[in-house]
Amino acid sequence: MFIVNDDSYGIRLTDTSDGRNSASMLINRMYAWRGYSGDHQPSNDPNRITLTATDKGDVVGTLSIGIDSEVGLMADEVFGAELDAHRANGARLCEFTKFAFDPSVRSKTALANVFHLAVIYARDMHGCTDIIIEVNPRHRRFYERMLGFRKEGELKINTRVDAPAYLLRVNLNYVTEQISIFGGTFAADGETEERSFYPYFFSPREERGIINRLLRMDESHPA
Repeated sequence: MFIVNDDSYGIRLTDTSDGRNSASMLINRMYAWRGYSGDHQPSNDPNRITLTATDKGDVVGTLSIGIDSEVGLMADEVFGAELDAHRANGARLCEFTKFAFDPSVRSKTALANVFHLAVIYARDMHGCTDIIIEVNPRHRRFYERMLGFRKEGELKINTRVDAPAYLLRVNLNYVTEQISIFGGTFAADGETEERSFYPYFFSPREERGIINRLLRMDESHPA
C-alpha cells in the first residue's frame, strides 16, 4: 500500500512477504557493510510496522516501527530498566529499528519523509508519546543534533548485532513542535538556516493530508 508516491519515488507500508524480503536484503547488506552481525528480517508481528522507500521500483530505504505491547520492545533485552521507568510515568513507547538507506540515495528529503511517516504512524495511528532507538556510539550525535534525541542511561552491548549501543529517546510533543515550525521550509537548492532534519519533513499541511488519508484507509480496513 503506497502512502507517498510520484513518478519514480514512493514510500509504502510493507505488508507482504516479498516486500519484507526486499527490505531484509537491504538491511542485511547495509548492516554487514557497517560490520554488524546477525540476520535482520523485518517481522510480521502485528505490533511491528515496516516502511520501505522505493526508487523506480527498487527498495532503497526501510524503517521498522515497534509499538509497545504486553510482550515489550526489542530494546527491553538490553535497556529494560530504562524503558520500565518511562512506562511507570505513563509513557506510551515505540521503537524505531532497522533504519537502513542505500548510500546512493543522497536526498535528505527522502530520509526525512520515511522518518516523518514513521512518526505519523506512531503518534497518530497508535497514540505513542515517545520514540526510543538503540544506536551505535558513532551515530549518536546525528540523532541528537538532527532530530533532538537525548541519551538514556549508559553505553551497553546490543547482543542482537554484537556491538555497543546507546539508548536514545525523543518525546513526540517535541517532534510535533519542530514539524509545525520547520516542516517543509527547506529551500529549493536544499539550503536552510535551520541545521536539524526537520525542514526536510513534510509541511504541516502535507502532514494533515497524509494523516487524513491514513485514517480513511484504517476505517476502510478494520481489524
